Amino acid sequence: MEVRNRETADCRMLLLEDDAPLRQRFESILSDWRGGHLVASCGTLGEAMAVLRREAIDLLITDLRLPDGHGIQCIRHLRALHPQAEAMVISVLADKDVVIAAIEAGATGYLLKDVGADDLIAAIEELRAGGSPISSSIARVIVQRLGRRGDGAPLAPDPAAEAAVLTPRETEILISIAKGLTYADVAEQLGLSRHTVPVHIKNIYRKLQVGNRSEAVFEASRLGLIWL
Repeated sequence: MEVRNRETADCRMLLLEDDAPLRQRFESILSDWRGGHLVASCGTLGEAMAVLRREAIDLLITDLRLPDGHGIQCIRHLRALHPQAEAMVISVLADKDVVIAAIEAGATGYLLKDVGADDLIAAIEELRAGGSPISSSIARVIVQRLGRRGDGAPLAPDPAAEAAVLTPRETEILISIAKGLTYADVAEQLGLSRHTVPVHIKNIYRKLQVGNRSEAVFEASRLGLIWL
């Protein structure tokens, strides 16, 4: 994590991006913008959360998929600590549910990672002026997700969401790993064999259509299957 100090600044920005080359690219772009000041550049959710607790932030620019969590968690934390601040997502993720979840959490801008330097600064200025800059492909995703059929009837429920029903045991295990417990800890806490826990985890991932712990926790929370 890199923290920078400056006495005066128009827009105090926090960058959260785990990919080092991309983070450095965005740092360079944001540092050259005269309208603001890059307060900190972080590679993990934990680092960004710490910055939010001790620094006044006007704009969070965040990726979504992080090594220790999800960018939506950071957006929610930002909203709780700094209600007037803005949040912009820059991500490769363009899944309908992820986009909607980010916006519902409080993101007012959503760009894809191939955004150019001039377009990024223009988007920040638009957002600061009260707009909601969104990449055209992301806007299409939102329209498809929130739109209605030609006959005016609402879209059918997402079958993936309906199918993602966890058993009580799977729910217990997912809540435990969301708290940071290892598989061995979970097995001991729930009285299970150490070989049984990975089997349950595999089933959870399959049902939620995810590939790792952070995605599983995020998706289960989004679907209302667990509350943390």
